[in-house]
Amino acid sequence: MAMHDDQERSGSGPTNMRIAIVGAGMGGLACALALAKKGFTDIQVFEMASDLGFVGAGIQLAPNLVRILSRLGCWESIEAEATDVLEASIRDGASNRELTHVHMPDIRKRYGYPHCTGHRASLAAGLYEAAKKEPSIRWNFGCTVEGIDQYTPAVTFTVKPRDGSAPRQVECDVLLAADGVKSNVRAHVLAELGVPAVVEDTGQAAYRITLPRSAMASDPEMLALIDSNQVTRWIGSRRHWIAYPVASKTIYNMSSTQPDTHFAAAPSATYTTKGSKAAMADVFADFCPLVHRLMDLVPDGEVCEWKLRVHAPLPTWVRSTVALVGDACHPTLPHLNQGAAMAVEDAAVLAEVLARAPDATQGSVNRCLRVYELLRKERTTTLVDLAAESGRTLHLGEGRAKEERDRQFAEARASGKKAVPDKWASPDVQEMIYSHDCMKVAAEKFDELYRSLA
Repeated sequence: MAMHDDQERSGSGPTNMRIAIVGAGMGGLACALALAKKGFTDIQVFEMASDLGFVGAGIQLAPNLVRILSRLGCWESIEAEATDVLEASIRDGASNRELTHVHMPDIRKRYGYPHCTGHRASLAAGLYEAAKKEPSIRWNFGCTVEGIDQYTPAVTFTVKPRDGSAPRQVECDVLLAADGVKSNVRAHVLAELGVPAVVEDTGQAAYRITLPRSAMASDPEMLALIDSNQVTRWIGSRRHWIAYPVASKTIYNMSSTQPDTHFAAAPSATYTTKGSKAAMADVFADFCPLVHRLMDLVPDGEVCEWKLRVHAPLPTWVRSTVALVGDACHPTLPHLNQGAAMAVEDAAVLAEVLARAPDATQGSVNRCLRVYELLRKERTTTLVDLAAESGRTLHLGEGRAKEERDRQFAEARASGKKAVPDKWASPDVQEMIYSHDCMKVAAEKFDELYRSLA
């Protein structure tokens, strides 16, 4: 069946194209909202979950992300409970000795938008509530996209409802796959191109936990952390622990990265597991008492562990009028805190280029999607590589490399130098990431890039 089986398309202009979005995570929601704001009239979102009951933990909301959220009209509700990040403390995990302290009081002034910490649920809900106000967006929950049946004359794919009812075919003019690191659409696109769909183990896993303010209130050292505008990172050999306040400083968010031991023998489809509080304490056994006091407050049974996986770099993100978005094409390690921001940037750029299509023919749309890839691939590759590099630097064990890293931390602290080994907190890296206006770049470069693909 067609996406609007009860309606005829109202015209042949680009904004009347039938657009299907697979996945209602950050990238999928942002795609739907950004396209609706550009005047596209026929947008459907297909999501495996039966509803968007938002879960998760903290997330960092950097200026390059906030810039887009502001333009999409959904930042105000998210900002209401966000916390401005004004400083970062990088500490030795074992001793709690501060290696460097980065002051960031002028982020909002310098980039026009703040760097905040927030809750993933607030970000997702902000995008979703704004998208629900757009009459051009239709929602399909509780279904999976099994694969692409054909690419021409229109994209046709099969949707399988999770309630056991019969699969159905859907036809669209553009298919945007924001279905994550386990993307079914990516696997199909790569198979068509004869490229292996290889998801790679990073050898790393992450604990993600939260504490309510009430649990920390009796400990002055903990209370100072949750009352601060600070991100704190404790680093050690092959591991780190990072923490910051969210939800109007009523919740303290904590996450980690450590060697993957619990998933090593698990099936490749397994990405999450209930973690053991005792095992978590053992992994960080040599970390300082403050970190262990924080761990001790976590209720038994509320430790979750994530397997961190990435995908080999792709030769292309585009096949005909199908394009990959976010983690489906450039999954990243979390050490730069840019995963969601990159997906939302992708979405904003897609809306910019598709709105500039001269017509709705497959050839024109394909060229627009290839412009999107040209605009995004170098930047996302750079950030993915920087995140991996930063992780390696943070997790050094004893030896000359660690001594040199710690010397650089100390030098940055003493001199105010712009280069810090923790790339997330490094002012020079922040400038490169935060100053980038992906929508402005897309608008400025579209015509030149589009012509180059003739």
